[in-house]
Amino acid sequence: MLKIVEIEARLFLRDRMNSVFALLFPSVLLLALGAIPALRTPDENFGGQRFIDSYVSALVVFALVFVGLQRLPAVVATYREKGVLRRLSTTPMHPARLLAGQMVVNFAAVILSVLLLILVGYVVFGVDLPHHPLGLACAVVLGGAGTFALGLVIAALAPNARTAGGWAAVVFMLLMFLGGVYLPRFMLPSAIQAIGSYSPPGVEAIQQAWLGAAPDWRHLAIMGLVGLVAGTVAARTFRWE
Repeated sequence: MLKIVEIEARLFLRDRMNSVFALLFPSVLLLALGAIPALRTPDENFGGQRFIDSYVSALVVFALVFVGLQRLPAVVATYREKGVLRRLSTTPMHPARLLAGQMVVNFAAVILSVLLLILVGYVVFGVDLPHHPLGLACAVVLGGAGTFALGLVIAALAPNARTAGGWAAVVFMLLMFLGGVYLPRFMLPSAIQAIGSYSPPGVEAIQQAWLGAAPDWRHLAIMGLVGLVAGTVAARTFRWE
């Protein structure tokens, strides 16, 4: 298992375009938004906060969804398309270990991206550090597990990289919309906001933890359940070819 993680980490670093984008883009986007004076001004629509303060949780959503639904399925599907999985099928390795290795490496990248986002926001714009660090950690872990597990289902079923990209793009855009990345959540209908609160990667739980309240346990439980069910489906349906 350690060797699988080591190899996948090397391959992740070699894919410089996607790895740099995954690590740096949320922070770069925060810097771009923060350069607009109006977005650094307190606004009643955001409870007296600045736009950039309330949008940080959406940037965490972006980091989780991009890695979990854009990179992870494409990598595994490319392995299948190029015959890498066919070769691995001749070894004693169980498919679940390959999927677990992908989870570990990509999740480590997300954690680094979120830590960098916190640092940039605090140092450059004075964005408050997360008021409930443990709650934020639980929200990121469970929300990431649900998101990554959905990506693994696509990776397990897609016959090639093009198909994986098409399927993943649909789920990617849906979760980005529900997570308030495209539009601030206060502009969305209440029903859409409620759905987004319970769907991975759990923008509501992330925002609650950042602002100081413990995340709603129901949000965390649903995301954990999605991760468990989708992860089991991915492991059961995965085929080398």
